[in-house]
Amino acid sequence: MTALDCVIGVDIGTQSTKAVLVRADGQILAQYAQSYQVETPKPLWAQQWPDVWFDAVVACIKGVLAQVAPAQAAIKSICVSSLYGGSGIPVDAQGEALYPCLIWMDRRAQDEVRWVRDTVDLERLYDITGNGVDSYYGYTKMLWLREKEPAIWARTQQFLPPNSYVNARLTGEVAVDHSSAGNIGGVYDVAQRSWSAEALQMLGIPLHMMPARLVESSGVVGPLLPAWAERLGLPAGIPVVAGGVDAAVATLAAGAAQPGNHVAMIGTSMCWGTIRPSVDARHGLISMPHVFNGSQDLYVFGGAITAGASVTWFRETFCQAEIAAGKALGVDPHSLLEKDAAPLPPGSDGLLFLPYLMGERSPVWDAQASGAFVGLGLHHGRAHLYRAVLEGVTFALRHNIEAGVKGLDGITQLDHRLVVVGGASHSDLWMQIIAEVTGRPVFTLADDVEASLGAAMLAAFGAGLIDADAVRRGWVTPVLRTEPNAEAHAAYNDLFAQYVDLYPALKPAMHRLRRTTQGETPTR
Repeated sequence: MTALDCVIGVDIGTQSTKAVLVRADGQILAQYAQSYQVETPKPLWAQQWPDVWFDAVVACIKGVLAQVAPAQAAIKSICVSSLYGGSGIPVDAQGEALYPCLIWMDRRAQDEVRWVRDTVDLERLYDITGNGVDSYYGYTKMLWLREKEPAIWARTQQFLPPNSYVNARLTGEVAVDHSSAGNIGGVYDVAQRSWSAEALQMLGIPLHMMPARLVESSGVVGPLLPAWAERLGLPAGIPVVAGGVDAAVATLAAGAAQPGNHVAMIGTSMCWGTIRPSVDARHGLISMPHVFNGSQDLYVFGGAITAGASVTWFRETFCQAEIAAGKALGVDPHSLLEKDAAPLPPGSDGLLFLPYLMGERSPVWDAQASGAFVGLGLHHGRAHLYRAVLEGVTFALRHNIEAGVKGLDGITQLDHRLVVVGGASHSDLWMQIIAEVTGRPVFTLADDVEASLGAAMLAAFGAGLIDADAVRRGWVTPVLRTEPNAEAHAAYNDLFAQYVDLYPALKPAMHRLRRTTQGETPTR
């Protein structure tokens, strides 16, 4: 490694792609982002054509390179991580996309979930894959394509996760990293670290649709093709490292590289994940090989679909006065809401919020779950409701942590501290609520750390610029943000028990109120 050795990490997100140009010691030299919108042509649908992602990757790589002089950085490798691409991109024999990618938030495969539950040996599927049955999982979305788009299915040669699709374009080589393969769910053998012929046969998905080459997230897919090197302004032949699912890559960037480490990422959605050697799907969490030491360690995680999205919904729907005041004063309206909400007691004077505004993921797994305020009275104002929203999302976080603790192997111990990253970490009130709901000291990072930095670390490790010990040490240091108040934690213990009881009590009414619709063929 020389002082000039640098790497580029790129992360394809749900609503934007971000890139960082980083020295091999972790110093960020340049950052760039490009935004786009998810296609949601029908209720429960969420999809994206892969060219939108690929064009954003190209723009972001060019964007970071434009910020540094060639003498400042010798680019030695690149790595692309990506959102969980659900079904993956169905491509034909020439690698051309046939249909949009049905991403993680797409919930259209309700019929297929019922078919799996009625037809497949679920206990065997759990044991093979370490994952459950829900329209979140990619394999149910593949089944939707089989049943609802048979002409597309007949032409599909393979399904490629978003980062695999981009890597194939850049290198001419097709490979899938183990984290992306495992996150598909019902087609991957978590113990053998391979596609499961048995599970695929149970589901009726041909083995040939799963790319034959599986690699570690730090493995090299292939050299950068000369044509793309010239177009991007990069050296021809530099290694393109596989990358992985962004949640695990972001967790790595935040310092989670060893069993027992755990990180909560709270932005639009919430994802809590930990590193451990084994998993039981019956505890309701999602598992995949970790992006570091993935042959031994799993990344086991769960999350809420609408975390920050619940806060944004509340602000935009009910807080026009605070928005106007914030604009007049030149301050964030959240600061005005938090000023009024902070003095309120745990539980917002007898108010609970279920943050299931788009159904819910783990450990509830119910696409027809819906949001609710329970306990409303005339004494409640906007500050009470605002605090209740923050508390409700935090109860969902604790719900996932407790499911994760149940599944520990008796040897691995969950770190007492909880590292929190994402937009929520800017809120002092929310960090205090998280500490008191979970009973754990909360650590945050001085700088925003995202999956693109984790991808850069994988690029450096995969190219041999850093060793495994450097990855374990990480490029960032979490610092103590706040600690729980014992009295408040005791109050939240009782409130959390009530939160957990509410969903099964309200489930029948939720299902009657929700109406599921099916969509039709999207047009490009």
